[in-house]
Amino acid sequence: MAFVQTVPEDDATGLLKEIYDRESAADGYVHNYVRALSLHPEIVLAYRSLIKTVRERMNLRRYELITFAVSRALRCSY
Repeated sequence: MAFVQTVPEDDATGLLKEIYDRESAADGYVHNYVRALSLHPEIVLAYRSLIKTVRERMNLRRYELITFAVSRALRCSY
């Protein structure tokens, strides 16, 4: 049982349905962060824009190392 209220794929409409459909077509599934933000799909778009902007300014190795270091510092096993 989820602690975060989400919108199931079958109930998605409008912008959220477009995002879910795009995720499913591109990756074969809907990412958990998209589901977690499903009540506010505009935040999904803003988050993606932020990540894209950050990643464009550094090489992939540095980005992954930073991601790993932050996850470890926060004790995130996900």
